[in-house]
Amino acid sequence: MELLRDLDFWKYVSIPFVAGIVGWATNWVAIKLTFLPLEFRGIRPYLGWQGIIPSKAGKMAGIFAESTMFRLGTLGEIFRHMDPEAMADHISEVIEPRLDGYTDEVMFYGGQGALWRSLPSMVKSRIYSRVRDEMPALVHDLMQEIGEHIEDLMDFKHMLVTLLEGDKVLLNRLFIESGEEEFKFIIRSGLYFGFIFGLAQLAFWIFYKGWWVLPFFGGLVGYATNWIAINLIFRPLHPKKIGPWTVQGLFLKRQREVAGVWTHLVTREVVTLHQIIEEMLTGPESDKVEALIKKHIEPIADEALGSFLPAAQLTVGSSRLVDIRQAAGDKAVEVSIESFKHWGFNEDRAEVLGELLQERMADLPPEEFQDLLRPCFQEDEWKLILMGGVLGLLAGLAQLVFVFGGLGSGF
Repeated sequence: MELLRDLDFWKYVSIPFVAGIVGWATNWVAIKLTFLPLEFRGIRPYLGWQGIIPSKAGKMAGIFAESTMFRLGTLGEIFRHMDPEAMADHISEVIEPRLDGYTDEVMFYGGQGALWRSLPSMVKSRIYSRVRDEMPALVHDLMQEIGEHIEDLMDFKHMLVTLLEGDKVLLNRLFIESGEEEFKFIIRSGLYFGFIFGLAQLAFWIFYKGWWVLPFFGGLVGYATNWIAINLIFRPLHPKKIGPWTVQGLFLKRQREVAGVWTHLVTREVVTLHQIIEEMLTGPESDKVEALIKKHIEPIADEALGSFLPAAQLTVGSSRLVDIRQAAGDKAVEVSIESFKHWGFNEDRAEVLGELLQERMADLPPEEFQDLLRPCFQEDEWKLILMGGVLGLLAGLAQLVFVFGGLGSGF
């Protein structure tokens, strides 16, 4: 009982507990500084910080594209798995109720407003009917050709990098949601490993009370707990039998679970049908896409006029008919993206694509699967581990001064 009332006893007991707290705190800080802040805070270039992932957004997005997405499938495979035939049916279903209005707009934009207004209702009705009859086949032909030449019609990497570089929150989520359990482990393990190091520190301190011991061990705890936790996540790559236990890197053991979480996020917010179509229409290859759409849709003008075509040529002239065809193509380009803004259809295609990507990701060898999370630690990893060491050293100094009275107390 006398021992329990001894103040020095409690000072000694505090050593492993403080070490555990230091380990926990430095690992927590390391994880936070990996992702936050999104933008640089401080005075550039050196006095401040930006999260490691956000600060390398372009590079990390490129790694995501090349090290992960390209291993799971080509753009052609992805697009064709989403089923261009189903897309064509959806487009036809969405635009069918609006076709009469689109036809009116084309005729007015084609410079024949007066003529179109003067046509009898019966003639207009027949033209509307022909447009509705002919449009589905044209749309199906268009989507089939897009599926065959999708690699030439858009830059897949450009789409991924542009999206993720411009949305750092989404970029962070790709790592955070995939490695949620591992990040929790890193933080918790700091407490466990820190306490164990603290016991070693305590044993050393009992026999030698040099002023440098507490700061040194504090720095060691902050440095080593980070390093050990990160390595336990990814090593060993393959399952290894150690006595009655089978061990493998924590992240790698969750491969199938992670594949489900990751593909759900990617197919809903990164590689979506809406995103692909938008990239096709606005990206570097948009001119090719517009030309292809017009090639397939402009003939609808001739199909719609049908038996009225010779009379129309006499009435308005061939040049005016060219204007009408161009107006039809321009209108088709204008409304192309509208059909892919429907949440239900995008969700349906996401589920179809998710099944493919999840199966392929679950079957990746560990060497490739680890690249899903490993880059967020490899990029400037030394800074985080070194910072853990510095914070641990400062904690050790604080313990020396405030618990043991500093250098002049004789401990």
